[in-house]
Amino acid sequence: MIFFPQISGLFGIKSQRLSTKEKSKTKVSQQTLRLNLPNQLSLARIGMCGLFVADLSIDWPFQATTALIIFLLASLTDLLDGWIARNYNLVSELGKLLDPLADKILISAALLSLLQFNYAPLWAVITMIAREFLITGLRTLVAIHGKVMGADMGGKQKTISQMVFIIACFVSLSLKETKIKTGIFDYILENTLYPMMLLTVAITIISGTNYFYRHWELIHKEPGSKCE
Repeated sequence: MIFFPQISGLFGIKSQRLSTKEKSKTKVSQQTLRLNLPNQLSLARIGMCGLFVADLSIDWPFQATTALIIFLLASLTDLLDGWIARNYNLVSELGKLLDPLADKILISAALLSLLQFNYAPLWAVITMIAREFLITGLRTLVAIHGKVMGADMGGKQKTISQMVFIIACFVSLSLKETKIKTGIFDYILENTLYPMMLLTVAITIISGTNYFYRHWELIHKEPGSKCE
């Protein structure tokens, strides 16, 4: 007689635990759904990279103009996903991976496409893309030590300078293929692209060097060891 209430109590505890787990799962599920919008924007940016490359792979009269529009839209999603994630508390681990990954794919594709139009020398493109690979490697190393390497002001300035340079190049290309004459603007644009590229490369190198300088001690530490 005493045994059965104990069993019943045991089942009661189990069902209560299951109920708690179910509630927890529901919470996680709801949170995941809430986090979908910024992540979907990052995924959309990666998809736009495919459209960007496909457009430039086809020889047709308005490929640069179309590429400019795609790049501008992709850049807009970069602004939106970060803003939404921060302001609506939708920052997720997946988002921390997808957002910089989408940026790197977009920027790398655009920089490589400038070689096609002779708007950037090979050494400049390789320098800027190599920096992305090096920082990705450093970020992985920092993660092994249980730390997170977020983007600093230099990294943000680097991304902005690269995007501005790429947009300026495609605006120039678009004006040429649409045969739109803008007078003095054409002259200024054509004569500022190279200095703009040099400035972008300089910012890219400086920001990358700063990342390594700030984490230099961590680079020489074994995983699991304390780093002050």
